[in-house]
Amino acid sequence: MEIGKIKRWIIGEPFPTSADIHERLDNIRGLAIFASDPISSNAYATEAIMSVLIVLGSGALSLTLPLALGVAGLVTIVVFSYIQIILHYPKGGGGYRVTRDNLGTAPALLVAAALLTDYILTVSVSVSAGVRAITSAFPQWHDHRVALALSAIFLITLINLRGVRESGTIFALPTYAFVGGVMVVIVVGLVRYFGLFGAPPLEITPHIVPPQRDLSGFLYVWLLLRAFAAGCTALTGIEAISDGVASFKPPEAVNAAKTMFAMGVMAMSLFAGISFLSTHMSLIPEETNSILSQMTEAVAGRGFLYYWVQAFTMLILVLAANTGFQDFPRLSSFLAQDGFMPRWMANRGDRLVFSSGILTLAFLSSLVVIVFHADEFAMLPLYALGVMVSFTFSQVSMVRLMGRIGKLKPGEKLKTRFTEVVYERGWRWKQVLSAFGSLVTFVVLVVLVATKFLDGAWIVVLAIPLLVRMFYAINSHYKDVASNLRTRDLVGSRLVQVADVAIVPIGDVHKGTLRALQYARRLASEVRAVCVVTSEEQKERLLKRWNRFPELTGDVQLLCIDYDFRDVLEPVIEYIEKVKEEEFPDEMLTVVLPEFIAPSLATQLLHNQSANILRLRLRGYPNIIVVDIPFHIYSRMDMEEREQAEQSSDEVPSQPSGGDSSADTQASDAQGSP
Repeated sequence: MEIGKIKRWIIGEPFPTSADIHERLDNIRGLAIFASDPISSNAYATEAIMSVLIVLGSGALSLTLPLALGVAGLVTIVVFSYIQIILHYPKGGGGYRVTRDNLGTAPALLVAAALLTDYILTVSVSVSAGVRAITSAFPQWHDHRVALALSAIFLITLINLRGVRESGTIFALPTYAFVGGVMVVIVVGLVRYFGLFGAPPLEITPHIVPPQRDLSGFLYVWLLLRAFAAGCTALTGIEAISDGVASFKPPEAVNAAKTMFAMGVMAMSLFAGISFLSTHMSLIPEETNSILSQMTEAVAGRGFLYYWVQAFTMLILVLAANTGFQDFPRLSSFLAQDGFMPRWMANRGDRLVFSSGILTLAFLSSLVVIVFHADEFAMLPLYALGVMVSFTFSQVSMVRLMGRIGKLKPGEKLKTRFTEVVYERGWRWKQVLSAFGSLVTFVVLVVLVATKFLDGAWIVVLAIPLLVRMFYAINSHYKDVASNLRTRDLVGSRLVQVADVAIVPIGDVHKGTLRALQYARRLASEVRAVCVVTSEEQKERLLKRWNRFPELTGDVQLLCIDYDFRDVLEPVIEYIEKVKEEEFPDEMLTVVLPEFIAPSLATQLLHNQSANILRLRLRGYPNIIVVDIPFHIYSRMDMEEREQAEQSSDEVPSQPSGGDSSADTQASDAQGSP
């Protein structure tokens, strides 16, 4: 089966560019595609707070709800801030573009590097957490967790390569099934806790855990900050919608803002409900049984609802990786458009998705999974740092933007690099809210770096500036390219004169080289065939074959270079260098290169790669132009079919005269000819 057919079978038929508007997301699919990460974080955000507080004993777990409400308040501020970003930057770009527009290039690249790192870790952590849920149910699969995680990444990659709308349809079921299941558990739990509608009360069995440490003063406050920072995992993925505004149906910004609001309400309802019940039910974090599992079992027992929640918790933890698959390619495309990432990252594939970015993310996240052996606990110290960097800079940027808007008069417009804004009446309170949000997220960032630095966060702290350095290096290269290609100084002049000579390296005289010589004679009035000979026998054989085709080689100069070593390309390159430097120093020199093209990759490997190597080496020389003359090799079966087709096309049937059929005679003669 051909590669093209396999590709079509896997990802489907290509979409025309005109179909882009039809592949956009409605709000239902958009929520499923972009909100899987922040919604799935409810499976462990409350437990993350409790796991820190338990150091002070079970009595300290009563602080879980106040801290969770604080996190929920921060989420509300961040969601509001990103709704403002969406409305003010309706073409997408999120934190990167709003930061570049208001704070400059360096902070924007810092945000981009942090987010790209976070998206890679989102995929790695999510699939590893999902695999942990699977191996907890089936312990015999524990030794295969890396293979399972890589398989999950492979599957999500294929789904995303099939297109945005199709992947949204696939991810909608587990996302809404998880939300629906957990919401039912919370409602039933609240009804039973408050004794409404005659429902049986919850059975609460307090477990006493003695404090491991007696902390006071600064250490006590520091522990509370650590617990708050741990709960801020509920914020991961919130920025996703702001990057993908262009994926929504028109009006894009309005639909994206509505989806962002719905995501905030949905995620915080789950977070507050789980935190309230787990605190008032005196649940204790356990290594083998999650808080969500304990709460569901206590509320609904081990019946249908319990297994529903567990099954879709596992699925949404794996599918939370889809947030990374949506935003990593988009952010990479924005960077590529601005010249900070390879240009091909900005190209969309057959199904109108950024295929290169999807495949790049799949490779990098798979590498992280392999390095950390699909252990999400080993990766968690690296996680959430990047998104806090983005939150902080994005909200500071909105503070700056609102200040610029406040200086406008009613009716005035301000046009920036990426957007156009007008005066807003409520700019002051929006500015204050963004300033407060940036301060809180900055504190969380400092706490995360300080508490997790030695546990592995140093990797992210080191990786972010290295990525920024890479962005600048790529941009510098593109600036060099633009400088070299500019045409301002070429008005009315020629680039460079082309030498009226063509050099054809050959190894023997056959159809391929004769074809190349024939083409070279059409390019230049002087053609030089260059052959390196390592023995007299080879030279005699070459000359004998050369002289058989005087009509093709008569006006071509044959140069035989005697050589006593094995690297036959070296003397060819030396000769080309000599001709270029001594005869045509200021002109373009043409090298015509005959090359075999085998019918498959496997058969191509059976040939030496002299043409490929010579082409690569000549690329390093300015003003040397290499022209490839491919000669396709066919199998004997294909050759027979081609010959028969040519013979059939050459036959011109005659009108039969009397009883003699000359057409039949011609066909018979043709088949019998050698």
